[in-house]
Amino acid sequence: MPLRLNKTFREALAEADRPLYGGWITTGSPVAAEIMAGSGLDWVLIDMEHAPNGLESVLAQLYAASAYPVTPVVRVPVGDAVIIKQVLDLGAQNILVPMISTADQAREVAAAAQYPPVGRRGVGSALARSARWNRVEDYLADGADHVSVFVQIETAEGVSNAAAIAGTPGIDGVFLGPSDLSASMGLLGQQNHPDVVAAVNNAFTAIASTGKPFGVNAFDPGRADSYAEDGARFLLVGADAAILARGSEALAQRYIDPSAHSARASY
Repeated sequence: MPLRLNKTFREALAEADRPLYGGWITTGSPVAAEIMAGSGLDWVLIDMEHAPNGLESVLAQLYAASAYPVTPVVRVPVGDAVIIKQVLDLGAQNILVPMISTADQAREVAAAAQYPPVGRRGVGSALARSARWNRVEDYLADGADHVSVFVQIETAEGVSNAAAIAGTPGIDGVFLGPSDLSASMGLLGQQNHPDVVAAVNNAFTAIASTGKPFGVNAFDPGRADSYAEDGARFLLVGADAAILARGSEALAQRYIDPSAHSARASY
């Protein structure tokens, strides 16, 4: 009997009656991936841009997440056609491509994720987990149905081109990255600066005009709530490394006498 793949993130967003909340997996650990996947979050982002991940570790994390009712998205490090092909062949059904600032760049990403004649994705499904080694019936003919493609706007130029980027055929949604956006605006490290927030909301308005869903990275709960009220349909609200860092710091603060800690640090 032919196998059926999971729903894509595109389908999950279309069916949801509320924003979908996700966790960022940045440690490269399949154990962390499984912990995050089993948390009750709607989706997880397996990161290849700012995390120590290669193809093998991404595959292990996809395996770890597959046991849970969560949607995994893989962020590739760059919009390179070879990398996109390889990650899709691993069985990633949902990809996020960072640093997209123009419609031309978005078109290149869309083409890399689709088979000819529409796109230029290399054909290797018989050898790959993507089609479960040809156990998914008509995978090549229906390839676009099994994959969703999201791009990330992270520059002031991208905000100005948000509608054109979102309206690109083959692009299923747009994710805003306030950290790099703030840097491109000369406000490095100030993700919650009013000008950065205004730019994010300007992008939201432009993307909404195309009918595509939009999301954003927002670890501050108040800011996440505001962005959800402004129409964000998918949000990243925490990361494994950040949770571990802040949690361990809280333990140290609770149990270790600050003066004793300072004395030890001086030796």
